[in-house]
Amino acid sequence: MTIISIGEVLWDVVGEEEHLGGAPFNFAAHAKRLGHTVRFVSAVGEDLRGHRILERMAEMGLSARYVRRISATPTGIVSVRLDSARQPTFTICRPAAYDFAEVSDAEAGELLRQEPDWIYFGTLFQMSEQGRAVVETLVRRRRAARVFYDVNLRAGCFDVSLVEDLMAVAGVVKLNDSEAAQVDEMFDRTQGSLEDFCRHYTHRFGWDCVCVTRAAQGCVALADGEFVEAAGYDVDVVDAIGAGDAFAAAFIHGLNRGWPLSEIADFANRVGALVASRPGAIPPWTLEEAENLQRRRGGVG
Repeated sequence: MTIISIGEVLWDVVGEEEHLGGAPFNFAAHAKRLGHTVRFVSAVGEDLRGHRILERMAEMGLSARYVRRISATPTGIVSVRLDSARQPTFTICRPAAYDFAEVSDAEAGELLRQEPDWIYFGTLFQMSEQGRAVVETLVRRRRAARVFYDVNLRAGCFDVSLVEDLMAVAGVVKLNDSEAAQVDEMFDRTQGSLEDFCRHYTHRFGWDCVCVTRAAQGCVALADGEFVEAAGYDVDVVDAIGAGDAFAAAFIHGLNRGWPLSEIADFANRVGALVASRPGAIPPWTLEEAENLQRRRGGVG
């Protein structure tokens, strides 16, 4: 399939180390690893970190055609603190180059003439006026492309009206269980079970599918009235940075192939677990390793 992924690319600074990241970029890299064509839309600074991103993209086989170069603003960075469970907390430095991403009318037409199957975006990128305009342009002008919204709420980087607007335009939505609680709080709704959450917001926004990740506990998902719970996989977590983005790439992979919902959720859990077991948001992993996880547990979770 062909995917347009729109949003931030940056460096995650963890202690003395820097790892390439940004949820939409992580998603793009993992979708590419799954064999899909990905057009990534963002911006980097005319600085060393920006040049390193472009070099890494070339190594990965990801086109930088729609990655703008910004001279006045540095490439994005995020300071990451890991808790005792190796779960990250992010401090985002802005403005960053990705805040000034653009697509011209000609570029938008070129992207959409390629008949993308999916358009993917998150929340953080669209807190900038230019970021929001990029997404609106491509979503408004799309034809058959489905819209995947990976909520990814970061402190100070969202507002209720934006999240509501993005949920309304999306066909498939992914978020984690903490974000589900935040969404209920946003809309003054009493929090219930995750199944109740999925059914309520699917009815409210008309989603085709919603999935809620639960870290080591796996995930739940709802599509076409079917609700499934998929158990997580027991791995030694190095850091959970990028695990949710890998999960999203694996989930969209299964959706596009028309797999049963339980198989999609299980596959996404396995890919997310592999990434969590390695440092950085885009570590190497293979389909064979994902299959071996399943075999060790004796079948689908």
